[in-house]
Amino acid sequence: MIPVMLGVVLVIFVMLSLSPGDPAVQMLGPDATPEQLEELRDDLGLNDPFLVRYVKYVWNLLHGDLGTSYTTKQPVAKEIFERFPTTLLFTTLACIVGAIVGILFGIVSAVKQYTWFDNVSRVIALIGISVPSFWLGLMFIIWFSVGLGWFPSSGFYGPKYWVLPSLTVGLVQASNVMRQTRSAMLDVVRQDYIRTARAKGQSEMKVIFSHELPNALIPIVTVLGMQFGRGMGGSIISEQVFAIPGIGMLMTNAIGNLNYPVVQGGVLVIALSFSIVNLLIDILYAFIDPRIKSLYSGKKRVRKTKNEFVREPGKESAANG
Repeated sequence: MIPVMLGVVLVIFVMLSLSPGDPAVQMLGPDATPEQLEELRDDLGLNDPFLVRYVKYVWNLLHGDLGTSYTTKQPVAKEIFERFPTTLLFTTLACIVGAIVGILFGIVSAVKQYTWFDNVSRVIALIGISVPSFWLGLMFIIWFSVGLGWFPSSGFYGPKYWVLPSLTVGLVQASNVMRQTRSAMLDVVRQDYIRTARAKGQSEMKVIFSHELPNALIPIVTVLGMQFGRGMGGSIISEQVFAIPGIGMLMTNAIGNLNYPVVQGGVLVIALSFSIVNLLIDILYAFIDPRIKSLYSGKKRVRKTKNEFVREPGKESAANG
C-alpha cells in the first residue's frame, strides 16, 4: 500500500502542476493587479520550484496535514472527512445492491445455463456494462422522480433519498458481478465433489449454497472489492447527478475553482480507501477458502522439515562415528 500511495501522490501532484490555469487569478478575479497576484502566489507557495513544493507537500502529508483550502481557508482534512461518511454510505449501499442482484442473477444464470433466462440475463448484463451510470441516473430521475413522484431527485438526507442513487450505481455494478458469478459458478458446477454431493441425495439448494457458491466466492469477492473502489471514484459523477453532498461534489467544485489542495486530498482519500478495501479482500481470502490458509501454514511446515532434515545427517554421522 505504501508504494501505491506514494505513486498516487506523485502522479496527482505532477498532473495538477502541469494543468492550465492560475489559482491566484481564480481567487482574486481578472481585475487584480500583477502585484496582488504575485503576492498571493508567494503566500500559496506557487512560485517555489516544483521539487520544493512536492517535498513540502509530502512532508506535511506525513504529519497528517492535507493542506488548506484556497477558497474556504479551512483544513482540507476537515472538509473531506465531514463529507466522507456520505460518500462511504452511498458507495456501500450501491455495492450491496450490486452484490445482491449480481450474485442472485449469476447463480440462476449458471444453474440454468443456455436457457432463456440465461440468455436474457447475459443481454441485460451487457447492456448494464455499456450504459453510463450518469445517463441511467438521469433516466431514473425522469421516470421515478419527475414522472411518478415516488422518490426525491436530489439530496441524500434519508432512506427515501438513497433509493435512486443506490439503484443507479448498484445496477451498473451488478452487471459485472453477475458475469463474474456466472463464470465462477460454471467453473465449479461440474467438479467431482458436486456430483458426489448430488449422489448423496442432497437437495439442489444445499448443493448450490453449501458447495458450489463457497468454492466460487474468491473471484466474486475480488470483483466486489474492485466495484467498491470504482464506486468511490465514480461518486464524482454520480454525486453531481443527484446533488449528493459528498467528496465527489466537493472535488468537482474544487476542480472548477482550481482548488488544488482539495483535489489532491480527495484523490488521496479515495485511493487510500480503495487500497484498504483491497487489503481486506486479500485477508478475507483465507477465511473464505481454507486451502489458502493451509498453503501458507504448509510452507512453514516445509521449512521446519527441511531444517530438521539438514540437521539429521550430522546426528547420524556422529552416532556412526
